[in-house]
Amino acid sequence: MSNTYRAVLKGDHLEWVDHKPDNAEDKPLDVQVTVLDRGISSQSKSRGAEMAAWLKKIADRGGVKSIQDPVAWQREIRKDRPLPGRDE
Repeated sequence: MSNTYRAVLKGDHLEWVDHKPDNAEDKPLDVQVTVLDRGISSQSKSRGAEMAAWLKKIADRGGVKSIQDPVAWQREIRKDRPLPGRDE
């Protein structure tokens, strides 16, 4: 069985953020840690600027002519579905 728990790595130990696994203090736990990099690399920044330049060129030409209704197109592409508790 696999569950996800939020934790912060401090030095050589994990500190549970929201709640900890029920047996966290009873016995050793096998864990797999994925470091979530919150920073943006310089390569990502440069690619973002390049993408923004291309999008500006498309906008300056009046957008994508083959898309008559952008909102309808986006809904079709995303295959929107009703979310529980919203727009039901």
